[in-house]
Amino acid sequence: MCEGESFVMMGDRWRIEGGSELVWDVEVGEAHEDHMEMSGERVSAIVRYGVSEEGELSLSRHVVWPSLRTIPNDTHGSLSFVFTGPGPGLATGEKDVVQQFRLRGIIYVESICGSLKTSRWLFPSIDKPIYFELAIIENTGNVSLPIKTLVPSEGTVTPALKGLDGSYVIDALPIATNKVDLPPGDHALHAIAYRARRSNEMEEYLDSDELMAELDRRRALVSNSLEGSMQFDCPVDDVLPVLFRFSQLRATESVFRTRNGLMHSPGGGAYYAAVWANDQAEYAAPMFALLEGSNAYEATVNMFRMYKKFMNNTDQHLPSSIIAEGTDHFSANGDRGDGSMVAYALGRFLLLSGDEKLAEELLPLLEWCLEFCNRHLNPQGVVTSNSDELEGRFPTGTANLYTSALTYDALVSAKMLCDELGKASSSIYQKRSEILKKNIESYFGAQVEGFDTYRYFDGCTVLRSWICIPLTMGIFERASGTIDALFSKQLWTADGLRTTSGNPTFWDRATLKCLRGVYASGEVERAHKHFLAYSRRRLLGNHVPYPVEAYPEGNERHLSAESALYCRVVIEGLFGLRPTGFRKLTCTPRLPPHWNSMSLRGLHACATTFDLTVNRDESSREVTVQVTQRTGDKDDEPLSTKVYKLEPMEESFSITLT
Repeated sequence: MCEGESFVMMGDRWRIEGGSELVWDVEVGEAHEDHMEMSGERVSAIVRYGVSEEGELSLSRHVVWPSLRTIPNDTHGSLSFVFTGPGPGLATGEKDVVQQFRLRGIIYVESICGSLKTSRWLFPSIDKPIYFELAIIENTGNVSLPIKTLVPSEGTVTPALKGLDGSYVIDALPIATNKVDLPPGDHALHAIAYRARRSNEMEEYLDSDELMAELDRRRALVSNSLEGSMQFDCPVDDVLPVLFRFSQLRATESVFRTRNGLMHSPGGGAYYAAVWANDQAEYAAPMFALLEGSNAYEATVNMFRMYKKFMNNTDQHLPSSIIAEGTDHFSANGDRGDGSMVAYALGRFLLLSGDEKLAEELLPLLEWCLEFCNRHLNPQGVVTSNSDELEGRFPTGTANLYTSALTYDALVSAKMLCDELGKASSSIYQKRSEILKKNIESYFGAQVEGFDTYRYFDGCTVLRSWICIPLTMGIFERASGTIDALFSKQLWTADGLRTTSGNPTFWDRATLKCLRGVYASGEVERAHKHFLAYSRRRLLGNHVPYPVEAYPEGNERHLSAESALYCRVVIEGLFGLRPTGFRKLTCTPRLPPHWNSMSLRGLHACATTFDLTVNRDESSREVTVQVTQRTGDKDDEPLSTKVYKLEPMEESFSITLT
């Protein structure tokens, strides 16, 4: 299906329209409810929306203000409030029936009450502590109609002793055009601004012009993320490119302005103005390295600088999170292998950045993390930790596969980075990586539930989702048996990977790493079949439009870093990009059998912008990759173009950016 066309398949609730918008045409008797998170620099809103069987709109909003801190000022110390009122619209006894929902970084709702049509836009301010709901009421009939809009009464003043900065004022401010009667063809505006401020701050005045300007600014931010940043295109399906664009938006919008600079945070109603070694470092940083000049890139550098402050001489592990706007820290269940997470992310990030000055500044953190991991090797030569990123929800033993695999990749990156910087420790890291790779095989390699794969820890006799991790690190010795296990009935479900064999719990992070790793291994058909099914469910099913955290925990929250992991399935799985030095990458394209082309444009890294276009000749099956460099935006004139041809039996080639 060509981009720009609309399509829907059996079982889909939503359809794609215009290449970057989702549409749900509501049918009579169709009751359904969903939730979606949207974020700005100073506010985030989880909006629960839906319709009853009668077609009536239901709305509630969990609004969070990350920089307004409560007491205790801990991980969950962001001011928040749940608004359950009806929102802007008509105060009438007649039924207002929803016709359609649209999603494009903004929730749009269209409803009809007799000859009055109401269009609603729900969105956060991009830089103010305000979430907006705007309604435009239009008279589509032939006679003037009296109108009366709803007046909100929700809000509170918090106790001074419960706020880091004293009392906070939370309110729902109505903004309306003063119209009592609506002539035919005319329209009226009604909106509500859901706000919070310190009690000693002046109340901000907003009128209808400023409201429309806020909507335009949100639209511009969304358009820049969906069409102006990294772009993935393929010849057959709209689903993958659209979910890639939506995921890029969710991953990058969840950046908050705090008293210690920009901080990328998970969201989900609970995790704001804070960073985690897994979410922000391991999951998101390798993607954000390709977005130089963005808030997401700046927040990532800020995060690594924050973690650098926790280097120590007492063998104390890194904290799992740095919380409360960077003023405190927290460790969940001891050492989760956080040093290996940060080292893995930092090595890849610095190589992609190509910034020698930044690399010299942050290399000590990478070295410290790797020395910590080296000191915590067990007698069999694998890395020990108290748990993994699931923080003890499932058993991990004293040494788990996840932590050692991350450390291995970090050592590989450290060797490359030291080569670029002329550091003698390059050979040490190379030797350690080779030894650790062998130890991973000898310690974790095992027959588990009949599959030639990995045991997750010593004594583990059931399959675990994290057996996919070696594949993402380029360790393919047990790829065949591992992939069979991952897609077996013991682990795979309609929602992706179970965390452990036979257990209904799933976490999208594991599924997305699995798909990335299976593509990387060369099992393209199997990876692609499952990637398409997963993507369609997340984009067009009953809970849209982003990857989710987990279920049953968190009820499938739209945490931001999972969306970064989705983008990395494309970047590192389908295109096989891996930094090998400053301005140097390897590319291992994995074209699905029924595709003859794919492209990834607008990658910002190494102080340049570059595009990748992969083509396969239909008759000769020869694969070529065109690399185009630009000085700025992806639509600027090319600076240089190189074409690489993959020889028979060749899978990868090296790219050097000028």
